[in-house]
Amino acid sequence: MSTRVRRAAVATVVGVIAAVSVVLSAGPALAHGFTSTVYVHVTEGDGERVRTKLELEYDLYVVSAADYQRDDPLFRTGIAAFDAGDTAGQAAALTAHAKSAVGYVAERFSVTSGGRPCTPSQVGDFTMGEREDVPYAELLLDWACAERGDEHEVRSALFPDAEGYVKGTKTIVTYDIDGRSGSAALDAGRPSFSTGQAWYERFWEFFHLGGEHLLTGIDHILFLLALIAGSRRLREVVLAATSFTLAHSVTFMLAALGLVDVPASIVEPVIALSIAVVAGWHLWRLWRRGDHAADLETPGGGHFRLDRAGWTRLGVVFCFGLVHGLGFASALGINEAWSWTLLWSLLVFNVGLEAVQLAIIAVVFPLLVVLRHRIPKVGLWATGAISAGVSVMGLIWFVQRVLES
Repeated sequence: MSTRVRRAAVATVVGVIAAVSVVLSAGPALAHGFTSTVYVHVTEGDGERVRTKLELEYDLYVVSAADYQRDDPLFRTGIAAFDAGDTAGQAAALTAHAKSAVGYVAERFSVTSGGRPCTPSQVGDFTMGEREDVPYAELLLDWACAERGDEHEVRSALFPDAEGYVKGTKTIVTYDIDGRSGSAALDAGRPSFSTGQAWYERFWEFFHLGGEHLLTGIDHILFLLALIAGSRRLREVVLAATSFTLAHSVTFMLAALGLVDVPASIVEPVIALSIAVVAGWHLWRLWRRGDHAADLETPGGGHFRLDRAGWTRLGVVFCFGLVHGLGFASALGINEAWSWTLLWSLLVFNVGLEAVQLAIIAVVFPLLVVLRHRIPKVGLWATGAISAGVSVMGLIWFVQRVLES
């Protein structure tokens, strides 16, 4: 074997293991923590007004509003109610300090019509809801617009990175106004949208969001790496990744129909366990078959040419994909029956996720194939090291999430 090939092989191993190490060192918090999602629904209000319903993560909202408005009493009463799990007290704290709470939103969220800003006024008191087992404050605002055009612009800069509390806040907007309905995803890179936007603009927003969700979701990256490390042929990893995505689509549809409603306290531990199981599958094959772990067993018939082990693994991955899909659906607000407005956007989100998933496979899997052919021992050690690290991290997350639920 040439020196060049050996050096390339060693560099590949080091690169793959280093990448996994970086992912693992990031810790589980980055998978679903230190970020926040705001949900907004825009409809026709009373008279010529525009009504918005905002849902904001309660403890983050209290801290941000109290800090921005220098309202220490809001912080003390709001956080005390949060620590006590007192839902009525949480709503009462925000209502008692509505000037600060509404003022914070009015400074960072706006509606304009005909190029002129609309003026907000609160409708009723604050109420409380819940998303993924997290308390959310609900705020109704009516916006009076001096000029009522045939389209409106919505802008959100809620919970910006500069506050130092969270990073990468997303605002998921659904709207049914101006004779149009749809959805949009806002963030720091694209803080506003118009209800008159074209369909392809909405498509790109959620396509981009799907790819970004995969790349920034550490647990999803680890699951994909476990699939890649344990796949013996290109067809296996592509079929596994595709079945994983198809499972997401099934879950989205069931959630939109209101037929599935599983709390995050169950979904999140199972996601962590699925990571450990898929990675552990390859470790078990290494232990049982050693240098022949990458060999096919009795070849199966048909176009896909998977053996019995391959089909079994495919079924397991599909089942776990259903659970991961519940996490994706919750992340974008599918928790109400017949949420058709968001369903289309979620499917586009899924396409973006699949595209990035296949791109990662196209980069990583060929490197492992080269290792397995050029230096079989090193290839097995590399996939074993990846699987071991991913499996351990999945088990750690599983225990953490069970204890936290």
